[in-house]
Amino acid sequence: MRESSTVAETEDFAVHAVRCAEHRPGWSEPEPFHGDQIVLVRAGRFRMRSRQGRAVLDPTTGYTQASGEEGQFAHPAGGDVCTAIILSPGLWRRPSGTVRVSARADVAHRLLLRSGPDVGYETAERLMGLLAHLAVDEQGGRRRALADEAREAIASGHPQAAGLVPLARLLEVSPSHLSRTFRRETGMSVTRYRNRIRVGRALDRLEQGERDLSGLAADLGFADHAHLTRTIRAETGHPPAVLRGLLRP
Repeated sequence: MRESSTVAETEDFAVHAVRCAEHRPGWSEPEPFHGDQIVLVRAGRFRMRSRQGRAVLDPTTGYTQASGEEGQFAHPAGGDVCTAIILSPGLWRRPSGTVRVSARADVAHRLLLRSGPDVGYETAERLMGLLAHLAVDEQGGRRRALADEAREAIASGHPQAAGLVPLARLLEVSPSHLSRTFRRETGMSVTRYRNRIRVGRALDRLEQGERDLSGLAADLGFADHAHLTRTIRAETGHPPAVLRGLLRP
């Protein structure tokens, strides 16, 4: 079951919040894309295949598609929450494919969803800021599949994703091959990706008003409060206290 609500809409762009509650391990029937769009994942994880190939989508990776194209989707991990951004021609001059979502882009995404009633200026400005942070990723093939498998293992908390060596053993490749391939295909190291996932979860908690940073650090596997703070600042450009204020309800 899919639900969609409009966050903001003008003649040039529209922002929709989309919630999918289905659990579908297999592929859906081909679904057409109406309008040029960018889809970013707020929560959850799913798979997509299109003429660009297959991809695993989670809060670190979104996708862009042009009007008239189509895709198929699978939800082996359950439902998801996404933001669909429909753009008029000329606002996004990039090829279809996946986009890398940095922690700074994640913050910009969250702030876009909190825009006020001034859609023509405030929301538009936040949208332009988000687009500037997104990086197109047009890679595919076997290396992409290996990187996707590694991402799924880390994001799902697989026991063998606790370290690079056991993760490589799970994927039946050498640690050096996994490290090189992952960086080439995603634009970041395995360590950076793991931190990106943890920072995204920290942002979820801060958005909900979390103040116990020591407890948050322990829950997310950081060495201590200081390690959590350093990592969040490095990834987003802001310390937790500032982010809590920016993202407060």
